[in-house]
Amino acid sequence: MTKYRVIVVDDSSFMRNLITNIISENDEFEIIYIAKNGKEAVDKVIELKPDIVTMDIEMPIMDGLEALQLIMEKQPTPVLMLSNFTDFGTIETIKALQYGAVDFIKKPSIPDSFTLQISEFPFIEKLKSAVKSNVKKQIPVFKESGSGVQLKSKGSDKFLHLVAIGTSTGGPRALQQILSALPGTFSAPLLIVQHMPPKFTKSLAERLNMLSSMKVVEAEHGQVIETSTAYLAPGDWHMSVEKDLGKYKINLSKDKLQAGHRPSVDYLFESLAPFKELEKHIVIMTGMGSDGAQGMKQLIQSGVSSTIAESEESSIIFGMPRAAIELNEVRYILTLDKIASKLIEVVQ
Repeated sequence: MTKYRVIVVDDSSFMRNLITNIISENDEFEIIYIAKNGKEAVDKVIELKPDIVTMDIEMPIMDGLEALQLIMEKQPTPVLMLSNFTDFGTIETIKALQYGAVDFIKKPSIPDSFTLQISEFPFIEKLKSAVKSNVKKQIPVFKESGSGVQLKSKGSDKFLHLVAIGTSTGGPRALQQILSALPGTFSAPLLIVQHMPPKFTKSLAERLNMLSSMKVVEAEHGQVIETSTAYLAPGDWHMSVEKDLGKYKINLSKDKLQAGHRPSVDYLFESLAPFKELEKHIVIMTGMGSDGAQGMKQLIQSGVSSTIAESEESSIIFGMPRAAIELNEVRYILTLDKIASKLIEVVQ
């Protein structure tokens, strides 16, 4: 059996040993090189052309973000980032995902032994997903632009259209492309479920807000929903919509996981079914699994204006869009670069 070839990149000897020990226990992977900094990693990725790279962010000589951008430019390869759950770590991880990293995994706190179990540090599950991703067909690598200081349009709590988006692996990059292409005066709110842990959703919302004309926020319980605003479900909270005194509001709950997820795309979509007065536009993009497909089906049965799924051509992971498309009810199957213009068309 041909094994997937892995390059491990980390300046910590502890982490290098931990990662290599875990990966080496799985017969599907083999480690072909271990690098101690980003520059060494870039050189070896170009030379050895691995199937996947695990990449630390904070390293000497060249950090992981710079190395990632060079890899995506010179030798596009699936990259799994190692992230600290610190404020700095979450911000840098969100940047990495927008620069082209497929996914990330939390770094464990440094213990005094190698007793961590794979279940506590699930590298293999992430590796198996990331190694099959579609990075070679991605849009050009994301570049910084603008000052990040933008005057946002004031939204209105009166609207006829509402857009709901579900995504997972590959989502931060996809969301950045869509939101940056929508006008700041977009006449519908966007409700977004991105599978992501707590803290990371806040950093993602702040990052997307900086890069978009629309206002982007991490959703808060009881918040009145307005146009020209995108609401990102916070990690580990289900997001739904309720109507109170004529206004649509965000509802957050700790209800049980739905198909293994909280937040769940299905949970959000299903909550929209009672609002027959709204023109609802549903989008399912890149991600593992099938979250969102059943919620879309329920909305189709109760009434929905348009359904959009990202095509296999541009999806980093085609699982969620495929599940939706297999229902034979998706009206538009579009590459990522066409989704924003379609939303403008159906809403405006």
